[in-house]
Amino acid sequence: MTMSPAVITRVSFSRRLKDRVVLGLVWLAFAVAVVPLISVLWLVIKNGIARFDLEFLTHSMRNIGARDAGGGAYHAILGTLEQVGLAALISVPVGLLTAIYLVEYGQNRQLARSISFFVDVMTGIPSVVAGLFVLAFWVLVLGLGYSGFAGALALSILMMPTVVRSAEEMLRLVPNDLREASYALGVPKWKTITKIVFPTAFTGIITGVMLAIARVAGETAPLLLTVFSTDSINEDPFNGPQMGLPLYVFDQAQRPNVTAVDRAWTGALTLILIVMLLNLVARLIAWWRSPAKGR
Repeated sequence: MTMSPAVITRVSFSRRLKDRVVLGLVWLAFAVAVVPLISVLWLVIKNGIARFDLEFLTHSMRNIGARDAGGGAYHAILGTLEQVGLAALISVPVGLLTAIYLVEYGQNRQLARSISFFVDVMTGIPSVVAGLFVLAFWVLVLGLGYSGFAGALALSILMMPTVVRSAEEMLRLVPNDLREASYALGVPKWKTITKIVFPTAFTGIITGVMLAIARVAGETAPLLLTVFSTDSINEDPFNGPQMGLPLYVFDQAQRPNVTAVDRAWTGALTLILIVMLLNLVARLIAWWRSPAKGR
């Protein structure tokens, strides 16, 4: 049955109208999602840029009184970099190996299903529970005391499920044809994973790792329970209390004076900039290792 030109025109107009309406709704949803982000960034930049100077980045709060001007967050910046770095060193290898097992070796096995279940459970664990666990086991039972490493253990618990799930999804996206071609050439499975599968999924895995780092970089509750706090510079994450930027912001924001609140805003701005810088470095690494570069 042949449709008349008038009917075709009406159908075409109806489709274009629906397409425009749906496109408008998508843009509206995007604007609704972006407006809070832009407002938070603007508020942090506006209130924190005044104290964002060399003194803030190179000095600690040692011998700075409650109402004194000056002081900085060098001790907190150093603590955050060490704690998040140690957490990444713990959680990333464990998470990647777990994802490789689930995708490459654990099909239709009870152990793989159990691991997936516990990973899902860990994804929903509140951050304060991870801090309480490390506090109870590491600080109280073992008696090893507050330290940056104790905070890194708590952060690694929060990082692991994100690393596992993101790496698992990226590994599943690798076409099976690549694996079968490698096996057909007589390449062992472990070499196929390290030379074919993992490099193919490398870009997505790096993105997932950075999401996990961004997820834990701003956590306050686990550090409050495991790292404690200090106004002095502690370069040793394995010995004694250590400050972190989230703790620094929390400590300064609750002090009833303008100078402390200004330091809190600048600490929040510094934390945002560190996360953005880490994401930029990860993007550059992923671009450098992309297939288009011939790596």
